[in-house]
Amino acid sequence: MARRQARGRALQGLDTTDFGRFRTYAYGDARPEVPVASVTVPDGPPGDAAKGRALFVSRARGPCTGCHLVPGADVWPAGNVGPDLSTVGDRGLTDGYLYQLVFDPRPIFPKTVMPPWGATGVLTPGEVRDVVAYLQTLKGPRPAETDPERDPATRRRPVGFGDNLDATNNPGVLLADQAEAEWSTKGPADRACADCHVGPPELAMKGVAARYPRHVASQGRVMSVEDWLTVHGPETTGAAYLAESEANLRMTVLIKMASNGLPVAIDTTSPEGRAALARGRASFERRVGQRNHACADCHTPDGGANHFLGGRMLADVREGLTRHFPTWRTSQSELWDLRKRFQWCMTPLGANMLAADAVEYAELELYLTSFDVGKPMSVPGIRH
Repeated sequence: MARRQARGRALQGLDTTDFGRFRTYAYGDARPEVPVASVTVPDGPPGDAAKGRALFVSRARGPCTGCHLVPGADVWPAGNVGPDLSTVGDRGLTDGYLYQLVFDPRPIFPKTVMPPWGATGVLTPGEVRDVVAYLQTLKGPRPAETDPERDPATRRRPVGFGDNLDATNNPGVLLADQAEAEWSTKGPADRACADCHVGPPELAMKGVAARYPRHVASQGRVMSVEDWLTVHGPETTGAAYLAESEANLRMTVLIKMASNGLPVAIDTTSPEGRAALARGRASFERRVGQRNHACADCHTPDGGANHFLGGRMLADVREGLTRHFPTWRTSQSELWDLRKRFQWCMTPLGANMLAADAVEYAELELYLTSFDVGKPMSVPGIRH
């Protein structure tokens, strides 16, 4: 259950904390999710509201403001996955009730998406008491807003980045130009892609990517285009296409662009496809990590979909999340495949990531892609 991927280049800029005591997406990880904890306020001195506020807004510990709006110009960007707490102190809730909600809300709300901050050890019992003290100070009237962007209720919704297939708009398109030259370049085995695939890549590869991810019989597992390149390249041209390497991403974009405009048409009906789809759905709904979160907690209507998590609008899985990957990330100035997006999510979840080409990720990707069936491919995408 290594935190960094075993094959391909290492992810840069990620938290290197080992979250090994919390379960992961690995199929061999049979540990249960964080046990539910019913608690009472422990004996001790009263909570410190000032310390509680510092904990509430701390990016190192949460922040709670990723889901909840509270007063303060420094609370930006706030999210609205959870309720507005600007005047929660007026609701007459007891310290005991609030303490349970912060420590572990599941005894009260079994299907909540809120992390069990105390049960996982993110907050100590004393720190939970401090947060409760702060919440009890939040009384009306609510201060007038001076910046509409601070409040998720008045914040502008994201409008996208224009035409993702315009090379003057999306740097990811230019990577396909580089891959086109590589298409005809002989590798260490003195063979090139063009030696087997007749015609230019836009014709030779037309429709291929629309059928991925799929079960590959020769490998005995589900694979994405990126996964297939890691084994197909060395076996044919001798060229290495390590997972998440620039060579892999470039060639993936070239192959997928040949299917742009064609509907996604993955196999979800064969015995292998149905079984993999079921495993992918189970992963989607599996709660992992220190935050005890599942993909479903952010990307379904019963979770946070179409709400702000901090300043980011959470996408709805029903709308399809896969047909624009690989995607140029403007915030990172680089191209990401969907696996890197999965791995990146592991850091805020407090979960150790799997290798980029892990079968668990492949089958999760298959499940996500099932929502894109019939929708036209448009690669590469561009997102913040």
